[in-house]
Amino acid sequence: MSDSPLLVTCGLPYTNGHCHIGHLRTYVPADFYVRYLRHSGKEALFICGSDNHGTPIVISADQSGKTPREISEIYHDHFDSTFKRMNVIFDRFGMTDDPTNHQLAREMVQSLIDNGHVYQKTISQSYCPKCQMFLPDRYVEGICPHCGAHARGDECDQGCGKHLEPGEITHPVCKVCGEKAEMREQEHYFFKLGDFSEYLQEYLPTLGGTTNARNYAIGWLKEGLHDWCITRTLDWGVKFPGNEDLVVYVWVDAPIGYMAFTKEWAEENNGDWEQFWRGSQPITHFIGQDIIYHHCVFWPAILKGAGYATPDAVVASGMVKINDKTFSKSRGYVVWTNDDYLDQGLPADYLRYYLLAYTSHTKELNFSWEIFQERINNELVDTLGNFLYRTLHFAANKLGGIPEGAPAPEICERIQATLDSVKTEMERYEFKNAIDEMMALASYGNSYIQNNAPWKLIKEDRAAAESVILNCLQIAKACTLLFDALIPEEAQKAWEMLGYTDSVTAHQIAEATEGFAHHNLPKPSIIFAKIEDETRDTLNEIMNKRIEEAEMSENTEIQTEERITIDEFARVEMKVATVLAAEKIEGSKKLLKIQVNLGDEERQIVSGIAQHYTPEELVGKSVVVVTNLKKAKLFGVESDGMILAAGDNASLLIPNEDVEPGTKVL
Repeated sequence: MSDSPLLVTCGLPYTNGHCHIGHLRTYVPADFYVRYLRHSGKEALFICGSDNHGTPIVISADQSGKTPREISEIYHDHFDSTFKRMNVIFDRFGMTDDPTNHQLAREMVQSLIDNGHVYQKTISQSYCPKCQMFLPDRYVEGICPHCGAHARGDECDQGCGKHLEPGEITHPVCKVCGEKAEMREQEHYFFKLGDFSEYLQEYLPTLGGTTNARNYAIGWLKEGLHDWCITRTLDWGVKFPGNEDLVVYVWVDAPIGYMAFTKEWAEENNGDWEQFWRGSQPITHFIGQDIIYHHCVFWPAILKGAGYATPDAVVASGMVKINDKTFSKSRGYVVWTNDDYLDQGLPADYLRYYLLAYTSHTKELNFSWEIFQERINNELVDTLGNFLYRTLHFAANKLGGIPEGAPAPEICERIQATLDSVKTEMERYEFKNAIDEMMALASYGNSYIQNNAPWKLIKEDRAAAESVILNCLQIAKACTLLFDALIPEEAQKAWEMLGYTDSVTAHQIAEATEGFAHHNLPKPSIIFAKIEDETRDTLNEIMNKRIEEAEMSENTEIQTEERITIDEFARVEMKVATVLAAEKIEGSKKLLKIQVNLGDEERQIVSGIAQHYTPEELVGKSVVVVTNLKKAKLFGVESDGMILAAGDNASLLIPNEDVEPGTKVL
């Protein structure tokens, strides 16, 4: 952490849906980090806003009869209010469709043009004859040219995960009318991303933040950078300088929003936005794992090309699963922040604690109401809450307040050791480890009061009992100062029970070893309430009902889909193969390079099943392979075929009897 003013941003929520806990995996840790910085005496500016452009918002607007701006404002207000309910408090929460971002985005793109980093090119793009329009990314779907999976126009979301440029997708279909699209030529503008390969090779190894962000970006860099199309055929968005028939690609103007919102904050607060974006003050981005490429490769290249400062750190959170199932809104595996949590009367602080304390920030978080209940009850209630209440209750009821004197040196040493450990873990962005250290101090307090038994001491040696309780009160003060960044509502309650009348946020963590200047204590109360089994069951019922409804809807869709002919199916050649060898592909979490025996030949296939199978357990298995797909390259590795698997867990299609390699599947 730097002593200089620090700018912290969060990835912009897209104004096309409601807030869920997958969003909070990024925003709550960022808020915790900023609050901790400020408690440590550091100056931090916390910036975010909503991402308002792109095709999905236009589609939603068309379907709802509203304008894209109206849709954006509805969801912008939703996220703004939800974040505040979760005590995620930004210094500025702007909109990318506001004038500041439009102006700044056009200025930056013009700088890229003037600096020779943008060129014009005629490309083939999907066009729908029925709708009589070119089809932007999300208006088209088809087949990924790299792996053969069904894909969106901008990304192979069901297969290899590769970004797709306009016109790359094969067998395009218009998502508006369902008709086949055709390819037509159109002028677009490209950013010379390859110009920045040398710069990124020097920049990325020095990038701070989490290793998952840095290593993932370095992996992409090794594969080679391709120029990016930075225009789209839409009316909604930032108009491209010099050609207002096109708009700037949303992944250009969205991150520029960080700068625009900083500028808006500066204009309202007499601040200096350029100290971050043109100066040397540190910039830290908190993002989700799925947008690492954009923030670690594309974004710093744009900033460098336009003459601005680049980020100092990128902190990427792991993904979220629900009850061991892949997070999916369409299949019901989702927890909505308002409907499923806050509106059920549950404290924001409980969810903040769970999201940060359950697992490392960079690892996958598997959410379940059972584990949520267990962690809250065992840790917040039985450890921290129990220590605070028994200490305060004894001090107020048996001693009449805070005893005179100073805490024992060993108590202050134990507290200082915790402060030092927490600082180290926060600097490493290991938030779970930091919270473990904080909770260990509360556990130490519980053991200390239990072992010294002041309720027994007071009968024989009141002074000794007072000394024990004074030490416990010092630990309670330290815990309250530390936990305020994580659970601000409950920490404020504890602070007031310690006899303070101001806000705990006005105090620095360093005060944790300082004694009390007052002696009066109010009557204490229990701070944390347990999550009862009845509440847990109700929450599970809400989730299970949604999953059932989604499954019924999915089955209905399957039954009403247009069927293919037997001739179309007959074109697909499938054979049984035996896996000879498998290995992970460096830089990819999803992909394995697999060698298979097809009887009369051996082939190499790249398959996106690395998260479900180790290379060792695949060797010797019989699998079903589609053998007449066009060859593709994934992460620079050639793939000649596709291994078939089913479901979220990628269950391999395996013959139930021994079948010779090369046997056709009929």
